[in-house]
Amino acid sequence: MAASWLFFCVLLPCVTSSSAHSDFFTSIGQMTDLLFTEKDLVTSLKDYIRAEETKLEQIRRWADKLDVLAAAATQDPESFLGHPVNAFKLMKRLNTEWGELENLVLTDMSDGFISNLTIQRQHFPNDDDQTGAAKALMRLQDTYQLDTDTISTGQLPGPDQLIIMDDCFDLGKVAYSEADYYHTELWMVQALKQLDQGETSNTVDAVTILDYLSYSVYQQGELERALDFTRRLLELDGTHQRANGNLKYFEYQLAKQKKVEVGEKGEGRQMPRHPDDYLPERRKYEQLCRGEGVKMTPRRQSRLFCRYYDNNRHPRYMIGPVKQEDEWDSPRIVRYHDIVSDKEMEKVKELAKPRLRRATISNPLTGALETAHYRISKSAWLGAYEHPVIDKINQRIEDITGLDVSTAEDLQVTHLVTGVHSFKDEPDAFEELGTGNRIATWLLYMSDVQSGGATVFTDVRAAVWPKKGTAVFWYNLFPSGDGDYRTRHAACPVLVGNKWVSNKWIHERGQEFRRRLTADVSTSCKLIHYFIFYCCRKFLNK
Repeated sequence: MAASWLFFCVLLPCVTSSSAHSDFFTSIGQMTDLLFTEKDLVTSLKDYIRAEETKLEQIRRWADKLDVLAAAATQDPESFLGHPVNAFKLMKRLNTEWGELENLVLTDMSDGFISNLTIQRQHFPNDDDQTGAAKALMRLQDTYQLDTDTISTGQLPGPDQLIIMDDCFDLGKVAYSEADYYHTELWMVQALKQLDQGETSNTVDAVTILDYLSYSVYQQGELERALDFTRRLLELDGTHQRANGNLKYFEYQLAKQKKVEVGEKGEGRQMPRHPDDYLPERRKYEQLCRGEGVKMTPRRQSRLFCRYYDNNRHPRYMIGPVKQEDEWDSPRIVRYHDIVSDKEMEKVKELAKPRLRRATISNPLTGALETAHYRISKSAWLGAYEHPVIDKINQRIEDITGLDVSTAEDLQVTHLVTGVHSFKDEPDAFEELGTGNRIATWLLYMSDVQSGGATVFTDVRAAVWPKKGTAVFWYNLFPSGDGDYRTRHAACPVLVGNKWVSNKWIHERGQEFRRRLTADVSTSCKLIHYFIFYCCRKFLNK
């Protein structure tokens, strides 16, 4: 069935009216009728006044609620927006509810308010933004295995943030519009549950929810449940035209299915499952994001150490070496502690904030850069010439890693509120820049994250967790120049909090005499050296 199965034109009964001509009443009886007519008009007028007062009271309550909310939110905007429910509800409020408020006050509010609202609305999020926030919330739900009740009842880490029945319904509608019937079912069931528990709504009723539910479970192959939801819908509205048609269709399909099952000696049908993502690593990725499945044996763990590191007695670090910690052994990933100060991190954020824009990701299928609707993040690029702090950080990276950063990319600063990064597949990229591939990655964490936000390496089942003021470093290429695909990594979505990171991608050019060769490569170089030496001696002897 097409999507139009659910959305249809409602045929309303036609209401015809005939104009009655007015007679000139002269008798007392006729005048009495006019008095009662006038009385009815006064009653109607009072109803209108009460309706206006109710409307103003609704506006007053709305303003008071938002006043309290804004006062709390603006005290620490980053922490407030770090909660995924806050991010979704902000998008919903500005995209949907303020528009409803506009319709409410449009007839009798001052032109000043309306013109101001109209001007400001051009800066409001649109439908795509609201959809993106909803999809990000659903991706968090999948990654961290959260059920809808946990989210809607405010059981996430941090301050309680409840999701009302209307919000659950809207989340289900977003999933439906994306043909994601798995999440449509989850959120419509939650909306129905909260409606059954006594929540009320002026816009959503059980019939509408059941309509979505019956179709979403049908699309997942669950005919019996689709039939149950349809019957429940008809108990509430026996004249529902589409439901009556679907009832017959589902009964026919179910009878046909049972005949097939009997013919196949009772073989069970395949149960619906979560829709697959196009990334084959998704299952491993989500496990690592939850802290599960990290593949590090006790024996390997015993070989990981912490040390004071001066990069072969570098003059800047002989007296004050940096603290280096082994995060992973193969590929080698190290973390440097207390590598930047709070003041430096705040300056980087300050420089980045005015130019933050929606981050793009690399499509794993086409390789093209595109904006991900589920990724609520912003990124900016900062050059060394823009501020002494950036230049100082670049110099520090060069001193500690021993690599030339003159051919590296600018410092990329990313602010991730909620959602998920794409996988980074760096070894074979950026050849067109003329500086070679990305030989190494320096990842600086500029904030702590309350929950979530790990950097995971799915090939080796490694996970690195954010810690403010620390940086992790690894090589993306083997010394031979071949790509080390074990370093393919992804950033987990931030469940609660917000994540500030900056990346420095260092390229091959300029590293020819800086990176230590492997034993095999070193042996080859020695053989070449001996061959040249032998040829020179032969030439001189002649």
